[in-house]
This record gives sequence, structure tokens and C-alpha cells, in this order.
Amino acid sequence: MCGIWAIFGSEAKISEQAPNSFTISHRGPDASCVTTINHFTNCCLGFHHLAINDGVFGMQPMRVRSMPHLWMVYNGEIYNCKLLQEEFGFKYQTNCDGEAILHCYNHGGAEFLAKHLDGVFAFCLFDTEKRRVFLGRDTFGVRPAFRLTTEDGFLAVCSEIKGLQNLIHNGAASTIEALSPGHTEEYLLDDDNKARLVDRERFHFQAQPPVYKTIAEPLGNDPLANVRNLMTAAVKKRLMSQRRIGCLLSGGVDSSLVAALVVKSAREVGIDYTIQTFAAGMPGSTDIIAARKVAEYLGTEHHEVIFSEEEGLAALNDMVYHLESYDIITIRGAVGLYFVAKYIREKTDTVVVFSGEGADELYQGYIYFHNAPDVKAADRESRRLLQDLYLFDVLRGDRIISGFGLELRLPFLDHELTSYILSLDPNIRHIVDGIEKHLLRSAFDATGLLPRETLWRPKESFSDGVSSNVRSWHHILREFTDDKVTDADMMNASRKFPHNPPKSKEAFYFRRLFEDFFPGKADLIPYLWMPKWSGETTEPSARNLKAYRTA
Repeated sequence: MCGIWAIFGSEAKISEQAPNSFTISHRGPDASCVTTINHFTNCCLGFHHLAINDGVFGMQPMRVRSMPHLWMVYNGEIYNCKLLQEEFGFKYQTNCDGEAILHCYNHGGAEFLAKHLDGVFAFCLFDTEKRRVFLGRDTFGVRPAFRLTTEDGFLAVCSEIKGLQNLIHNGAASTIEALSPGHTEEYLLDDDNKARLVDRERFHFQAQPPVYKTIAEPLGNDPLANVRNLMTAAVKKRLMSQRRIGCLLSGGVDSSLVAALVVKSAREVGIDYTIQTFAAGMPGSTDIIAARKVAEYLGTEHHEVIFSEEEGLAALNDMVYHLESYDIITIRGAVGLYFVAKYIREKTDTVVVFSGEGADELYQGYIYFHNAPDVKAADRESRRLLQDLYLFDVLRGDRIISGFGLELRLPFLDHELTSYILSLDPNIRHIVDGIEKHLLRSAFDATGLLPRETLWRPKESFSDGVSSNVRSWHHILREFTDDKVTDADMMNASRKFPHNPPKSKEAFYFRRLFEDFFPGKADLIPYLWMPKWSGETTEPSARNLKAYRTA
């Protein structure tokens, strides 16, 4: 994943500020660097390196000889770096994909740069000649970026909240906000290197076709063929890695399809090792059983990570710290991911991990879509979910995976794929014959990539599938938090926590943990994830909805 950190216009000594950078060192376990910038002594760039491509020359802050005035730290993967080189004649000096960011900026400026990147990214680029700082974040916010600003012009940037909340800014009122996905920001530095925002631009909308050249096959008139081709291309381009690749596997259609395409594409591009797959759950987990069948079918090197109720509960503090969230469904869904990521880091040599996040939002896969009043309402909700993914599922995947020094790749959020799907008639994307994600399942139905029972397996939330049908993870959490939160606490909940007041003891418990780690930062989560069209419910589990069914 890597971690970025930067400050501009600091009045405190850089040596006093630098330790804050190391609160995110888990994101880059291979090397760390904090450096001041030539002739800008109160400005600093920090980087924690997870070496995926060009571990020798890919260290940051990055500069190249032809553009010594440009300094950059970024977290991400630029999948079209070679295509950009061919199209614009860039002369790269490293084998690091991120070098394309410097060349694109030098060629056409910040907006041109962001529009032409096929990948996921959060960058901070400093043009010392123009005294301008540029920030950018990918369309869906797959890579995180937060900034702290003060009234007197201090600017700080970090991959996580942790690296910003203890910075010294001499008592000036400060604000921490997430950089908006799909946006760039431009700051001008004065003579004291204090930063002033001069421009904020949205460079890409989720349904807007990208401007860069594609490596996918030309689209025809058959939506099913187009979905297959775009999805295959999305997986294949993400195989760009000098470190071992693996897949998270729950046994549902999303993760199983990704794993199947990774296995197939890996053979085609000459990867000579067996792909590892990973499933996690408690005894009796429905996901463990389903994933085992898929792994046997695909011939992967499969790993099952079993954890107990007690282990899951004991990890809650650590999960909230890494997640930087108090959202119920985000925390519930993190438990399996937490133990899988820990296992991968400690027991294997896999570093790059594929996952199926984004499919439910794109293909209307959540169970509550059965309750949508009409197709147009379902389409609007799908687009809203995609817009806010960075607050929930994408956040969970990034923070937990990066918490163990791994990198997550999400082919369902490929820009070419998503823009095409969103261009289709909403009726095609909606539930058909009572089956969610019908378009996706139908596209791969005759391919033999997966067993049909897997391809058409009903939706199971990851936060539910890690447990058995008899005793769900959310029931375990309810029992646990019932003893930790009093009735008096709940009576006072809205006064104690006026923003997003907890509606259950479980929610109160998570909020209390969050406030211990990140006091006063609750507004970074604008609302709590809940199923729509499901009545007055405080329970986000799909197992409580009428449309829920088991395979």
C-alpha cells in the first residue's frame, strides 16, 4: 500500500514533527524516509515503502534528473504507465510505475495528470519552481488521503488520520478532512511557505469514460461479452507486480470470480507459481465451506484461517485503531479480513492481494435492493454507494490490509469497467428473477471459470459469512457489548455523541473505542451504513432482511 506524509509551512522544528510520520509505518514495512526539501526548510516529505515494482529505485520522495524541481510522494499503482510512455514519449529513469505521475504533470499539468492515470492513487506533488503543491486522489478513493489545514496556512497531508492528529501547529485552529475522491487540489506557498488553496477540480466522474488509451478489447453490442472482456482486462492489468500475488476468497461470486480470473490470467502472462487463496472464519463459517469448494475447483494453494469468538472480540480495539471508523458494518466486516491479513503477513510470502470489493455497489448486489421501489431508485442508490465507497468497504479493505503491510487490488472498481456498466440501461443492472447481480453472473455463466453453484450462490455479507448460520457474528457482538454498555449510557448517547448518535449498545461501544483513539474526529464519518428501503432498523445485517436466503 505504502504511506505518504507531508507538511508545508511548519513553525515547529521538523525533528519534532517527523515522529508523527511513523504512526503509519505499517503501510510501508520495507523502508522509511522523512526528508526536508532543498531551500524549503520548514517543509517535509515522508514515505513508508511497500516495494511492489522496482524496489531498488522506487523509493520516495521521488525526483528524476530531467525534472529536479519536482518532488513527489504517492501511494498507488499506475497500470498504464508503459502505455503513457509510448503515447507521449516519456523517458523513464526507473521501473517504478509512479514515475508516470511526474512526467504527466510536466507534460500537461495537474488536471491532465490525474485524468490520464489508469490506476489507484493518492499523491502529493511539489513544484518548487512554481511554489505550488498539488494533491490528487483516484475516482473511488481506493487509496486514502487526508489533509490538515490551519487558519494561518499550515498544510499537512497523510494516508491516515493517525499521522495528522498530533502535529504541532502553534494553537491555530485546524481542520482534518479526507481529500475528495476524483479531485485534485492546488495550493500556493507564500514566502514563509504557508499554503493557500487556489484551486480544487473534479477530474473524473464515476460514470465518465476515461480519456486514456485502453488495453481492453474493443466493445461490441453484446453486454455480456463486454462485461467478460472488461472484467478480464481489469484483472490482467492488475497482475503488474514483482511480489507474489494472492486472492481473498469467501466463496461468494465476487471473490470467486476474481480468483478464477487471476488464476487464468496468471498462466497466460507467464506467472510460474501457484496462486494462493485465503479464507477466514469461525468454526462453522459458511464462507469457509464455500471457499474450499472454489479453491479445489481452481487448483489454488488454499489457506483457511480459523479464529474463535474470543479472538475476534479481543481484536476489536486493534481493528478500530486501524480502521479509523466507528461504523458498525465496517467493523463487523473487518474481523475476517483482520485475521487473514495477519496470517498472510506472518505465514506466507504473498504481498499483493486481490479482492472483490465494489461488485455489490456496481451490480446492485446487496439484499436490500430487492426492496427497491423501482429500477430508477435502485440505479440512483447504486451510484450513491459507489460515490461513498471510500467511507466504508474501500476504507475497510485499505486500512486492514495496509495495517499488515500488504497491498489490496480491486478489479471491480476499474474505471473502464465501471463507466461501461453505469452506461447500460438500468433494467439490465437490476435484480432479475429474484437474483441479484444477474448481469455479472450471466456474463460468466457459460465460461466454466467457476462451478455454477458458486456463480449463482446467493449473496452473503462478509460480516455474516465468517460465522455459522446458527450463531452469527452480529449476535456475538450484541451479547458482548450488552455487558459493556449500560442502559444509562444509551439514555445519554445523543448528548454524549450528537453527531451520528449510537442507536444500539454495539454502536455505542464502537464509538467509545473510536473516541479513545481519535477524539473529536467523528465527523470524518458523515453517516452510518444502513440498508435502504428496510424500515426503521438499527441492524445492518443482511440476515435480518426478508429477502435473505441461503444457498
